[in-house]
Amino acid sequence: MSLRSPLLTGAPLIVGLLAAAPLSAAEHGYQTPPAELQALVDAPRPPLQSLGPKRRNLLQIHRPGLPGIADVAQPELKLAGLRLNPSMRAASRFDFGNALTLLDVKQGRARTVRGLPAGARIADTAWAADESRVAFSLWGVKGVELWLLDVADARARRLGDFHLNAATGSGFAWFGEQLLIKRVPAKQGPAPRQPQAPSGPNIQQSEGGILSQTRTYPDLLKTPYDADLLDYQLQSQLALVGLDGKLSTIGQPDRYLSVSGSPNRQYLLATRLQRPYSGLVPISRFPKRIDVLDRHGRIAHTVTQRPLLERMPSGNDAVEAGPREIAWRADAPASLFWVEALDGGDPARAAAERDALYLQAAPFQQAPRRLMRLTSRFADVRWGRGDLALVREHWWKTRELKVWRARPDQDVAPELLSSRKSEDRYSDPGEAAMVSNANGQSVLQTTPDGKSVYLLGEGAGPDGDRPFVDRYALADKRATRLWQSQAPWFEQPAALLDDAGQELLLSRESVDQPPNLYRLTLGHAAEPLALTHMPHPTPQLKNVSKKQLRYQRADGVKLTATLYLPPGYEAKRDGPLPLLMWAYPTEFKTAAAASQVTESPYRFNRVSYWGPLAMLARGYAVMDDPGMPIVGEGDKEPNDSYLPQLKMNAQAAVEEVVRLGVADPARIAVGGHSYGAFMTANLLAHTRLFHAGIARSGAYNRTLTPFGFQSEERNFWQAKEVYQAMSPFNFANQIKDPLLLIHGEMDNNPGTFPLQSERLYQALQGLGATARLVTLPAESHGYRARESILHMLWEQDRWLERYLGRAGTARRPS
Repeated sequence: MSLRSPLLTGAPLIVGLLAAAPLSAAEHGYQTPPAELQALVDAPRPPLQSLGPKRRNLLQIHRPGLPGIADVAQPELKLAGLRLNPSMRAASRFDFGNALTLLDVKQGRARTVRGLPAGARIADTAWAADESRVAFSLWGVKGVELWLLDVADARARRLGDFHLNAATGSGFAWFGEQLLIKRVPAKQGPAPRQPQAPSGPNIQQSEGGILSQTRTYPDLLKTPYDADLLDYQLQSQLALVGLDGKLSTIGQPDRYLSVSGSPNRQYLLATRLQRPYSGLVPISRFPKRIDVLDRHGRIAHTVTQRPLLERMPSGNDAVEAGPREIAWRADAPASLFWVEALDGGDPARAAAERDALYLQAAPFQQAPRRLMRLTSRFADVRWGRGDLALVREHWWKTRELKVWRARPDQDVAPELLSSRKSEDRYSDPGEAAMVSNANGQSVLQTTPDGKSVYLLGEGAGPDGDRPFVDRYALADKRATRLWQSQAPWFEQPAALLDDAGQELLLSRESVDQPPNLYRLTLGHAAEPLALTHMPHPTPQLKNVSKKQLRYQRADGVKLTATLYLPPGYEAKRDGPLPLLMWAYPTEFKTAAAASQVTESPYRFNRVSYWGPLAMLARGYAVMDDPGMPIVGEGDKEPNDSYLPQLKMNAQAAVEEVVRLGVADPARIAVGGHSYGAFMTANLLAHTRLFHAGIARSGAYNRTLTPFGFQSEERNFWQAKEVYQAMSPFNFANQIKDPLLLIHGEMDNNPGTFPLQSERLYQALQGLGATARLVTLPAESHGYRARESILHMLWEQDRWLERYLGRAGTARRPS
């Protein structure tokens, strides 16, 4: 075995135990990991991209480094499932743009946008229908401001001196040559003050009723004061704003959740919150009134008044009764569509048809017209024109997915275009390409003769993903392949730049080249024109090697994983390495679907601080996303055999990396985030395959999520044995290998309350196991502050170093 370091070719490495400081709970303050890990956190981030509706210009939103803990720890209201910044009257956010660039898609010429304030915090953006302007929101000192970018001269300016209410949504949208906004009311007084003493007990009461699926939601209302504070934060005034910044108010202030203009700009579809509220469910299930307003704010038509939904039928196919998914039809002047359940929303009720899709056009005096009935649940609709709409329906229980062609303006029965299993990636025909029409609405992109649509797909197959563009003839349902990604590149279609399907905007990357945008002329031998030139964000890891693995578990189900090895490493020369395996279980209804190849061997090796690949910088091997399918064929539920399948998956993965000679079986760790953390604790409790574990923001006691979790539809009382067997907390006494638990103290994900990690740690500590609990202040389910990310890496690095050792070293004693 060579003494060469896999990271520093030719540099000698002293073999022996590392002199790392012992782990201690007494360390104070945020810690910083080694320089090679810190470099990953501070690597440049690619800009966000937004293509204009005319497909001539691309807006690039550049982003600075991660926010500091002082920003993340700003005061935050947690009300009815919302998290709000009270001083901004907006949903909490910490990732902003700080600069803008306009890119000419034809020539690749870039222009820097002028006029932005120093330290700009750009939030949301929206193109005007004619692509002459971009509206965007910017967080100022006193509130959220509305700004306007003129594309012709690449200059931005603030529009008016008001502030937007962005508590639910961006707070602005184009309305022809004007902008429709929700603004903070001009004369609204101060926020209600919290009572110094409670006025009485807080009471919840159930009057009985049908079985209901109520998950463990975070951030619910707890007191009458919370309800009053929610009212205050949501109060907003609708208004139209001209390009000169002048305001024209619409109606009176109210608790608007959303508002959207009809394509012909004659009506507004407004959703307003109604009392009574609930401390059991989030705002999405509060009472709502949905009206069509005229341009003066007067009610032209009431669509529905939805009651409080504290009770819902059980199951992933359950929906509310009454109208839902209410929106404007994109290809008509002013026509509403919505869906209603034909089975009361209850998937357990026998019914030949489950949903119906309805239409109603302005002036809303005629009765709604039923466009079609569906045998399963409505998934979505893509409008094209009076004789063309694509409607998808899906049934979770069977994974059955159907696509229909409807003719919304004609009395013609819908036509079935495709039927397949949604989990079957190999048979996926792709998604219909969309384009903006003259009103700025997103509609189906068709060929000039209107007889075909375009499909953009991932192209999954035995060789990995190979994205494609097809022209799909509506008459004979035949697809013609226009383009497909070819090795050694991984290319993804972003948009067809012309309706004839000749010009394609695509993203191209390879193992060692980051994604960049290109313009390609289909059918021509010439190389595509590079429009962007993003540098490699981590050139020090450019020579990381990657290999897509295929292996199978004991019952014959084939699995996929991606193996990453540090730069310069050779298995025969350097011998096996310590390895980190990072995974996330997924449920399937068929073994065939579970066996399909995922991902592509030609994707860029983006070594991020968030996942496991950061440990490549420290000389570890990484097995990323090894297949962890949990299969329930036919009437069987996947979770009924969760543990046996999980152990088979892990056993097969370990055997494969050991067989390849890249991993030392005595130095393999397992880790994961959220459901992957749950997996990690279970594998440590039920196997001795791993010698350390890292579990971030997980749930470990399923009795604390009694009304379902992940894809489990049954409640605890219907499947007690499953809930108990799947809870690693119940088997804490069997966890014999060191487990690092990390959790955000403000976790906002249903079910993964910080209490889950606290209780598992207390059990492990009491049982004499080796464990460490790290809770990150002000952090949610995903960690955001630079200090938190650096400390997370410091913890993970020290944990693995202590219990696995580094490459070229002997394993440290436990």
